[in-house]
Amino acid sequence: MRSNRATVRAGVSMAAALPMIAGALALGIPAAHAADTPARDALAGTKPAWATAKADKGATADSARVNARVYLAGRDRAGLAAYAKAVSDPSSPLYGKYLSAKKAQARFGATKAQVSAVKSWLKSAGLQITGVTSHYVAVSGDVAAVEKAFGTQMHNFAKGSKTYRAPAKTASAPAGLRGAVLTVTGLDSAPHKSTHDDQLPPPDAVFKNSGPFSSYFGSNIASTLPDAYGQKIPYAIKGYTGKQLRAAYGAGTYTGKHVRVAITDAYASPTIAFDAGKYAVKNGDAAWNTGQLHQVLPKNYTKTKECGAAGWYGEETLDVEAVHAVAPNADVTYVGAASCYDDDLLDSLSKIVDKHLADIVSNSWGDIEANQTPDLAAAYDQVFQLGAVQGIGFYFSSGDNGDEVANTGTKQVDTPANSAWVTAVGGTSLAVGKGDTYQWETGWGTEKATLSADGKSWTNFPGAYTSGAGGGTSKTVPQPYYQKNVVPKALATANNAAGNRVVPDIAAIADPNTGFLVGQTQTFPDGTEQYSEYRIGGTSLAAPVIAAVQALAQEAGGGKAIGFANPSIYAKYGKSGVFHDVTDQPTGTDLAVARIDFVNGFDAADGLATSVRSLGKDSSLSAVKGYDDVTGVGSPANGYVQSYRRH
Repeated sequence: MRSNRATVRAGVSMAAALPMIAGALALGIPAAHAADTPARDALAGTKPAWATAKADKGATADSARVNARVYLAGRDRAGLAAYAKAVSDPSSPLYGKYLSAKKAQARFGATKAQVSAVKSWLKSAGLQITGVTSHYVAVSGDVAAVEKAFGTQMHNFAKGSKTYRAPAKTASAPAGLRGAVLTVTGLDSAPHKSTHDDQLPPPDAVFKNSGPFSSYFGSNIASTLPDAYGQKIPYAIKGYTGKQLRAAYGAGTYTGKHVRVAITDAYASPTIAFDAGKYAVKNGDAAWNTGQLHQVLPKNYTKTKECGAAGWYGEETLDVEAVHAVAPNADVTYVGAASCYDDDLLDSLSKIVDKHLADIVSNSWGDIEANQTPDLAAAYDQVFQLGAVQGIGFYFSSGDNGDEVANTGTKQVDTPANSAWVTAVGGTSLAVGKGDTYQWETGWGTEKATLSADGKSWTNFPGAYTSGAGGGTSKTVPQPYYQKNVVPKALATANNAAGNRVVPDIAAIADPNTGFLVGQTQTFPDGTEQYSEYRIGGTSLAAPVIAAVQALAQEAGGGKAIGFANPSIYAKYGKSGVFHDVTDQPTGTDLAVARIDFVNGFDAADGLATSVRSLGKDSSLSAVKGYDDVTGVGSPANGYVQSYRRH
């Protein structure tokens, strides 16, 4: 079962990768320089951590080509952050006083003079300008020109078993450009396989669930299988549908009408319109209207093998179908990135902001915080802040590996969910009962044990940890003001006495054992491509579900954009009937489901595997009463959508 997000984006420490840490841009720090050279300002974070003296293999050949991006800081970086905060804070007199995309650019974007000065500097060093947007100037040139422009030397460094190019010291910009340059990316070459003619591959091999299933939680008890936690347990859900999720999260009569939702992922499923249309008709969702689903795609795709392009088709399919299932009248725009690298994903986010394509943006991708580098954190946060001043909110999956220890050996959160300027969406296991009634949720965290050979017990019950909602305390992002007095001090100060950002903010269904049914064209063993349905989960499901719930809430509020939602979400915390307070033992005892899977993922030819999946076992993270680092403030209850109504 593909319980995790299909593919994570390429690590931010790689070339052309963007870093992110909230508000942690370091510009204007004078670099060491000789008295007879013009003053320069360091661009912090541009020398990778792996480019050490010990790994240094000597100078890169002067003739080697480098493609880089110089990101622009804009005319008022501090003012942008301040205004983004003010329009998002319900207690501010500026709350909801959003700017148009044009006015936001005019007030906070780079000036023509700044762009001209940056271009002149780069050209004078011998670099060729290959592209200019409102966010960056792209350049290409040889190493000699790059060294001249950025005041550093390019060396080759060993990184694992391979050798890559990187700056031998932190890059810098002329002091005369102070305030104009945010950062530069692309100076290092760790994996940087750019091609310009990649075609999208066919869909991945088909995946199917074996039965038996429950149609709602507890509808089909596994009476012939061993007990778990002293009782017979139900079979896993076949896959919830929109009707069940709408009931669970208090949709009422709202449908997201006149609300625009955008979705970003890498690449684009060639069959998305067909799949989404067929799925809606088959599973009781409203049919898609003509022009309700849009796609904004790049001219070329790159790094398709490296990023596993076909693996992203299922991600897009899940996101599009989940949004429509919960908010069937919302307008949906899919914005595909050219690759899974940060520069390309950032371009997708920037398209949404620059053209205000939507008010709500669902993003089911991420990486570990350790791969985040400070130079580019700011580039992400700049886009999020430009979105906030326009009334655009970004929702990011919190991750599918719990505290990340089992995955990486180090306890950490995921990024960009760790940004103080996005809504991090955690995950739950959801029980919807007979008649579409909400029963309970636990934090999503799974332990798995298999059936013994004699079929009379579960081997090493409850078994090993497999996956769970990402969460915890950031090591790099300071605590945002809206989390104070809600997030327990022990969590906030886990890595820093002054307090840091804790993830997530809110949660929804994520457990693939209580997951969502999706329909997708896949490649069958005989080579044919056919539509098929399967159950899936992950915080990749939670993010579009919450985005869709926000579309309902925006409709309830008369269509007024919610914008960056965290200040509002935390302001509602503790109010009666707004959130389900999710805990790991909602019934007073541990919970589990039985699951039977095809060994080969398609049919019974190679046998069946029977297992028990315990719920609410998320690595070292726990869903407890009140705010927690698995589910945040909880999941939307019946009063959540209604709480946005204007009185």
